[in-house]
Amino acid sequence: MPDGYFTDDSMLRIVHRERALALSGPRALLMQAAHPLAVKGLLAHSTAIDEPYDRLARTAETMSTIGFGSRAAADAVTAHVRQMHSRVKGKLKEPVGKYPAGTPYRADQPDLLLWVLFTLVDSGIVVYRKYVRSMSRAQEAAYWEDYKVVGELFGLKRADMPDTLDDLDAYRREMLEGDTLLVTPWAREKARKIVLEPPIPWVARPLLETANFITIALLPDRIRDEYGFSSLLPPAPLRKLLVAGGAEYVKRAVVPFLPDRLRLVPAARPAA
Repeated sequence: MPDGYFTDDSMLRIVHRERALALSGPRALLMQAAHPLAVKGLLAHSTAIDEPYDRLARTAETMSTIGFGSRAAADAVTAHVRQMHSRVKGKLKEPVGKYPAGTPYRADQPDLLLWVLFTLVDSGIVVYRKYVRSMSRAQEAAYWEDYKVVGELFGLKRADMPDTLDDLDAYRREMLEGDTLLVTPWAREKARKIVLEPPIPWVARPLLETANFITIALLPDRIRDEYGFSSLLPPAPLRKLLVAGGAEYVKRAVVPFLPDRLRLVPAARPAA
């Protein structure tokens, strides 16, 4: 739409118009659940983990509205999300990782919102590069600039977010190498049910199990290990070969030849 926050040339729209980006949603959700306070502040108070596929559908719909809808529609949907976040607050009843019992949390606190935003950005880049086409450093930077607009719509200030792509890389290292993240037993149990016990007809299981194999394989090593998923996969060299080989086939022999009605999400077709 001409009055939207983004144009056809925006990296966010270029990336999110691809149906393949559906693979990024489960990865992002599992990463979000690896943050103890995000679990309490953003996930445990909702149906995000108990009804993950509904949550992923709502997230996809919200991002579609932001990326392809009008500013008025994007403002309305994000205002609704901010209103829901404003009502969620509490204190940890028991210690979790570096957080002592009594640590306060709010769903709208900037550090939690930033982690959720980062999981979406990081997962989008990983899946797009793996299954659609490569991204230059400049394109990744442009994608992050677009996502900073998304962050502001959800209540973050520019000062709350890494300024440059290099700063975003530093944030990624800090989170994945530091002591903030910890997969709790609750998150581990729920996440394994998402991956191993999806509530779908048996005829659809092979397709979803393939998607879940990809989800697990594309998780950061530390988070995959903390979930206990590594034991479900082939050894790392074989796993990387399988994922890389399949991704190259999709990227080179499938995606370029798909008609728009199959390759692009509905909201993107008129704008593609």
